[in-house]
Amino acid sequence: MERLRPGRLDGEVCVVTGSTSGLGKEIARVVAAEGASVLVTGRNADRGRAVVDGIAADGGRAAFLAADLADEGQRRALVEGAEAAFGPVTILINNAVASGLAQDGPVTEVSAEAWEAILAVDLVAVGALCRLVIPLMQRAGHGSIVNISSRAASLGTPGLAVYTAAKGGLNALTRSISADYARHGIRCNTVQAGYILHEQRDAGASAERLERVRGMHLTRLATATDIAHAVVFLASTESEVITGVTLPVDGGSTAVRGLTLG
Repeated sequence: MERLRPGRLDGEVCVVTGSTSGLGKEIARVVAAEGASVLVTGRNADRGRAVVDGIAADGGRAAFLAADLADEGQRRALVEGAEAAFGPVTILINNAVASGLAQDGPVTEVSAEAWEAILAVDLVAVGALCRLVIPLMQRAGHGSIVNISSRAASLGTPGLAVYTAAKGGLNALTRSISADYARHGIRCNTVQAGYILHEQRDAGASAERLERVRGMHLTRLATATDIAHAVVFLASTESEVITGVTLPVDGGSTAVRGLTLG
């Protein structure tokens, strides 16, 4: 594992949603390595504690609090728990994705329940968490919100009507927050992730498919660590003049016509 240049987030308090596994876990690790105190959250307590233990073993500071982001009371408890553990939240990374994506589909085939369940986590919860942490950031005099979006927000994807709508809304919400709170020293940006190999989803992928996926990128497939590095940049003072942007981190797969998965 590569050594990171530490210290860019010293003294910051960060909440990373959906950070018990996958991309969120890596974001939490890298943010902690850069000096932030990190609240890890998700619904699986065993995995969450394992992430915290890993961060602690590397010399970082982290705590875990279970939360269902579709529930307003648990969202509030999450922010209050972060403040109780480390102090007021100054960085919010909205990474969580609803577990019901298997129920997504073409717009005429998605149930009302699936619409509500996916939007509740992928978009509504993001706005609700921002509403809770922005006053804390205002009192601190600074803050950075980084929303994790998807290239699905820019490229229509068959069978993902609700997810696509949620991520498009997330990109627009980023711009709205940046316009409203820049005067308070609060920035809001989006990392728009491209295709990332997932050990479970892609475990059975054929060599032909993997080769096709890799060939649709100008550079290479992005890794979770690539996304995490972009998050750190946007969360740190290195990007203090950047707000309201959607940054694709996707190996150039949305930059050139034809480089799509289809």
